Formats: sequence, structure tokens, C-alpha cells
Amino acid sequence: MFYLIIFSAAVFFIAHVTLLFTSFKGAQLAGKRYFYSHLTLWLAGILVFILASTYSGSGRSGFLDYFDTSVKRGMILLFTAALSFVAHNIVQFAVLPLLKRK
Repeated sequence: MFYLIIFSAAVFFIAHVTLLFTSFKGAQLAGKRYFYSHLTLWLAGILVFILASTYSGSGRSGFLDYFDTSVKRGMILLFTAALSFVAHNIVQFAVLPLLKRK
């Protein structure tokens, strides 16, 4: 189960990056694809949170052992939300205006 969750989180993150880069069509943004890119990022973050909640302190991973308190595990979700927010603002206020100029 450990490796299945790791693999799933990696697949969702790769899907996030792929969907994000392919959501730009010319000077427009493909809304559904852009939403799915955020959704896959959130799912990857939730899977990492599940990994940390399940396996922290078990000695299976030094990285996961760091998340030994609920505050540290909560930071995974906060980081995921912040990353999504920052990425959305970069696209909205930097990328789209540059695309519209062309």
C-alpha cells in the first residue's frame, strides 16, 4: 500500500504539471483543463498527507518521519493550498496578460 500511494501521488503531480502546461491554447485558457490541473495538485497533496499520517514514525521513510505531529502534517495541506493559490495568481496576473498581448 505504501508504494501504491507514493506512485499515485507522483502520477497526480505529473498529471498536474502536464495539464497546467497544456491548458494554454493560444491567448486563451482552457478552463476545464486548468481546473483539472488544480484538482490533480490537490489530490497529490492529499495523498502525501495520507502517507504522512499513516507512515510517519514507522521508520519506512526519513522524509515521512519528519511529519510526526498533526501540525506538521497539516502543513502539507497548507503548502498544497498555498502552492495552488500562488500558481493561480501567477497565471492570472502574469501569464494571461502576456498571452493576450500577442
